[in-house]
Amino acid sequence: MSESERVCIFDTTLRDGEQTAGVCFSARDKVEIAERLAALGVDVIEAGFPVNSPEESAAVAEVAANVRGATVCALARAVPKDVAAAGEALRFAAARRIHVFVNASDMQLAHQLQKTRAQVVAMAAAMVRSARELTDDVEFSPMDATRADPAFVAELVRAVLEAGAGTINLPDTVGYATPDQVDALFRGLRARVPESEAAVLSFHGQDDLGLATANSLAAIAAGARQVEVTINGIGERAGNTALEEIALALRVHGERLGVATRLDTGGIFALSELVAARSGIAVSPNKAIVGRNAFRHASGIHQDGVLKQRETYEVIDPAWIGHPTGTEIVLGKLSGRAGFAARVAALGIALGEAELERAFRRFQRVAATTPEVGDAELRTLLAAAA
Repeated sequence: MSESERVCIFDTTLRDGEQTAGVCFSARDKVEIAERLAALGVDVIEAGFPVNSPEESAAVAEVAANVRGATVCALARAVPKDVAAAGEALRFAAARRIHVFVNASDMQLAHQLQKTRAQVVAMAAAMVRSARELTDDVEFSPMDATRADPAFVAELVRAVLEAGAGTINLPDTVGYATPDQVDALFRGLRARVPESEAAVLSFHGQDDLGLATANSLAAIAAGARQVEVTINGIGERAGNTALEEIALALRVHGERLGVATRLDTGGIFALSELVAARSGIAVSPNKAIVGRNAFRHASGIHQDGVLKQRETYEVIDPAWIGHPTGTEIVLGKLSGRAGFAARVAALGIALGEAELERAFRRFQRVAATTPEVGDAELRTLLAAAA
């Protein structure tokens, strides 16, 4: 896989993921999750925002000191104390990155940062230069890039590239953009700033409109070779692009897009469960890839199809993510004879045609008022129908 084909996975579960309301990772949690991310093949792990507190700095330092096999990253605003704190927290990392960001949209410049464009360009360039004194690997993000003036984003990017940034991340900070806008943003930047071709272009998507994964794929198609993600899509407000969605989307469509990752997707399900447990944020049953219902079939038509050939109604093999049970037939009022007969056979119960028909009719009466008929209830029903 050449560098032009490889999409780097930048995981920010421990930073943006922890910004989910109600989440508080301990240093031990961060190290455990980071070690599992590295084992999964994640390229960059954003461990936190060191200047936030002494405890946060210590947690980032723990990750940096213990995790190998991935670059450990720390976030910093474009101010001296942040960059210094990030550098100190990463002192013992085998591979380190400092991620510098600054507001870029006129909305945020006027109402939050209260700086002029010229001041922001000077701040960004100066802090990227400072970060380069601490590490050769510096990423820069013009925050709220999707709502910013593209010409100003280009001016910022040109300045930080000259200052030594190697990765340029264009974030959809408030989950505003649509895929066509993301495509135009990346293609427009590449046209305005030809020297950006020497850097790695990255995309960070928030999911406020439910478009984070679609926007990330649009960015990849437009030339991004890094995407910023979290496990289970946790993160600020409605969350981030979900690692598992990008990983499997690229496994299914990567050949067509001409890209691939180095992820070992077989560890995804277990890592999803770990993050859910440590964050306290349960995974929605209908969550793509890792939700409880992702490979469960309740419709009779679908059950009949997957029993004949799994791929008729599944584009993902559950084994690809290390799913412990795989495809499952769920019995309910929409189930047909094929699904019912398969579930009966799976219980080791042999019925003749007449017995099966009587049992199925009894099952339908029960299922009409029961959300799901489990194995214990099915055994009772079969005994009564015998």
